[in-house]
Amino acid sequence: MVEQFAALIIVAPLIASLIVPLIGWRQKRLCYPWVVAVLVVPFICSLGVLNTVLTTGKFSYRLGGWAPPWGIEYAIDHLNAFVLVIVTFISLIIAVYSKKSVEKELAEEKIAPFYTLFLLLVTGLLGIVITGDVFNLFVFLEISSLSCYALIAIGEEGAPTAAFNYVILGTIAACFYLLGVGYLYIATGSLNMADLANILPSMYHSKVILVAFAFFTVSLAIKGGLFPLHTWLPDAYYTAPSVVSALIASLMTKVSAYVMIRVMFTVFQPHFSVDIVPVLPILGWMAVFAILFGGIKALAQTDLKRMLVYIVVAEVGYIIIGVSVANRMGLTGAILHIMNDAVMVACLFLIVGAIFYKTGTRDINKLHYLNKKMPFTMAAFTITALSMVGIPPACGFFSKWYLILGTIEAGQWVYAAALLCSSLINAVLFFRVIECAYLKPLNPVNAHTGETHMIQRDEAPLTMLAPIVIMAALVILLGMFSGNIISSIIQFAVPASF
Repeated sequence: MVEQFAALIIVAPLIASLIVPLIGWRQKRLCYPWVVAVLVVPFICSLGVLNTVLTTGKFSYRLGGWAPPWGIEYAIDHLNAFVLVIVTFISLIIAVYSKKSVEKELAEEKIAPFYTLFLLLVTGLLGIVITGDVFNLFVFLEISSLSCYALIAIGEEGAPTAAFNYVILGTIAACFYLLGVGYLYIATGSLNMADLANILPSMYHSKVILVAFAFFTVSLAIKGGLFPLHTWLPDAYYTAPSVVSALIASLMTKVSAYVMIRVMFTVFQPHFSVDIVPVLPILGWMAVFAILFGGIKALAQTDLKRMLVYIVVAEVGYIIIGVSVANRMGLTGAILHIMNDAVMVACLFLIVGAIFYKTGTRDINKLHYLNKKMPFTMAAFTITALSMVGIPPACGFFSKWYLILGTIEAGQWVYAAALLCSSLINAVLFFRVIECAYLKPLNPVNAHTGETHMIQRDEAPLTMLAPIVIMAALVILLGMFSGNIISSIIQFAVPASF
């Protein structure tokens, strides 16, 4: 029965996405509860899959009963079972949040198409994570990309242009990935990841294999938004509707990082990236520049959402630094940061969406007294901001700690300095917002009487506020239980050769 969960994780949202237009044609208000109910299914299935991996070890599901390498296989181990839970949970939380935000930001006739594309995007992300076939991964990569292009295009002014730029670079990345798949198939005659892992070591010096690996690396760097191949990302994430920004900012780059780890350390053995094709130092320096560039660009922003977008660019650098040091400590930090950053970024973008919903602005200088207007929202923002800076016991501290230990173990002091510098930049970034929201003194209405403004509490609707509070609480809980997560899951997700 548990093996069927692997199929249900994909089938449930995929089939449900085809039903959404029919529901929307009859009654648009039913699209929201339908999507939320459907996304409960893959979340429960992902928990079942993770529990099975923890208790009995990795397993696989063969589509149509066809044995690999001829058939498509869903191969589940500790790494992708862990990422599946992250993707399904955050997708469900954002779906719960979406009702009021979508109604405010989109025209009524766009609601049903929006939820159709939302489910297709989630389907694509889950398929990328669960598949054990490099070509099937390309199929799901395109499902997620095409739905993402459309979701971005329905955003605010400038969204169609941003989506078009994303289409151009996303198509280039997809072509590179497909060329890499083609070269691997020409050389090996297989598309199954486990089969490739057994065949490739004897062919590592083949020029065909070297070119395939180069195509994979560039493609995933573009898809993941790694500097300087990130140029599509800021405008796309900024102009998208609030719900879409929260979903893609928290999950798209993390799933791309997962694929990079999978390709570099599972399809290819770790020593290939370290010794034969020393690409990891290049990625490491790209990550350093991503951290510094993202932080400096964020400092220049007065729009809270655009500030967060550039923080996402920097956060991609964190994960890639963990990958590039190629040791157990660094990769532990990278995998842990995939989870922590997904939760933190999702929470921050949901908060920005709630602020925009109630105030109509994202200008940092206009967020005065927000601690009194939206106390729970700002409390959640403060908790998550402290986590982004790296203050314990919030989860952001622990993944940064492992990343820094990994850089020290590798003797990469510049990487460690970049990580520490980024925490200082984040402290400045978030204190600006906290200062405006909490510390600006109340101005008297009448200088003679000394009467002050009466600030009325005006929180976002419960469907928006509850997910924000849940995510903020999760930021603390994940920090408190980081040791358990590492000892029970992540230590087995790191390749044994590290």
